[in-house]
Amino acid sequence: MSRILLGVAGGIAAYKACLLLRRFTEAGHDVTVVPTANALEFVGATTWAALSGHPVSTSVFERVDAVPHVALGQAAELVVVAPATADLLARAATGRADDLLTNVLLTASCPVLMAPAMHTEMWLHPATQANVATLRSRGVIVLDPADGRLTGADTGPGRLPEPEDIEAVALSLLGDEATVAAVRRRDLAGRSVVVSAGGTREHLDPVRFLGNASSGRQGVEIARAAALRGARVTLVAAHVEVGLPSGVRLVRAHTTGELADAMTAAAADADVIVMAAAPADFTPAAASDVKIKKSGDNGLDLHLVQTTDILAGLSAHRARAQVVVGFAAETASDRDDLLALGRAKLARKGCDLLVLNNVSGGAVFGQPSNDVVILDADGVVCTVSGEKSVVAHRILDAVAGR
Repeated sequence: MSRILLGVAGGIAAYKACLLLRRFTEAGHDVTVVPTANALEFVGATTWAALSGHPVSTSVFERVDAVPHVALGQAAELVVVAPATADLLARAATGRADDLLTNVLLTASCPVLMAPAMHTEMWLHPATQANVATLRSRGVIVLDPADGRLTGADTGPGRLPEPEDIEAVALSLLGDEATVAAVRRRDLAGRSVVVSAGGTREHLDPVRFLGNASSGRQGVEIARAAALRGARVTLVAAHVEVGLPSGVRLVRAHTTGELADAMTAAAADADVIVMAAAPADFTPAAASDVKIKKSGDNGLDLHLVQTTDILAGLSAHRARAQVVVGFAAETASDRDDLLALGRAKLARKGCDLLVLNNVSGGAVFGQPSNDVVILDADGVVCTVSGEKSVVAHRILDAVAGR
């Protein structure tokens, strides 16, 4: 269990912070909510206290015997501000200490994550952009807002990322100093990263398909991690079973052929290509236009043909100096067997790095954790076990090192 302080600023998106708070507490974390006075105009103190199990205050003059304006920041292992309004960003950037939340921000030595939410014009205003740059230069992790429906009929950048997305970023920072350092450095700023994720589906008829067990979680985490580290990210998503990150350009693909076309187009201007998707190796030679009916007790014979080798094609036809990362899900009897399969695939595909894991017995698929070996032409780069968000950052460490 970690101690999380959830700051809430005064914007309509404050209602989403209730959902974020519930996600944190259901994951077993101890959460104290510090709203601004304006935030209480949207969601009352009773709601925050009931959901968190802790008293709620906005003022430094309440419970002064406990010195909350210092103690709360010192005790927190992670501070999350969601929503962070334009006003809150401005006050934090200039070091104001005019309420309990801004005092906490000045005393916290743990990682601080801010999720902005405001109208598009406010987000794009030079003052807000300068404040965000100042905060990032000081080590504060500021998410880019989502692009979508705002208050009323307005749409554009400025929407609060979904609670699931904020939670995924927040929990990736807890207890992982290497990830926090990489995100603070924004070591992929100015780089273009293309990531594929999920399993493809090859249609037999209008209602049936050949697919695989990939959930897309690892690829999604890599896209999220790259965006956090400052990259311009394009996520080419096949079938995925997890929420998609904000702050990335999304391209949908269904079949292996569509995935190949989308990756080839997106890779043309990329600095880094991560082929984390699980494309089908075979597809029906011809799909039926109508539903295939059963005929008595007879079975069904299928004629399958090989699909495009996307990873080999991306490696062979690089437009310029690019880092290409492949994935290999293997069923191996032991580590030596796994490494032998990985080395052969690395040589065959021609990529720079290969992320290798053993999926025997259904391991890894759909799970929150992973156990991988990262290979290059010289051998093992590193071995990583842990949450897929942590694995994502270690993969990007290997990329950044090149």
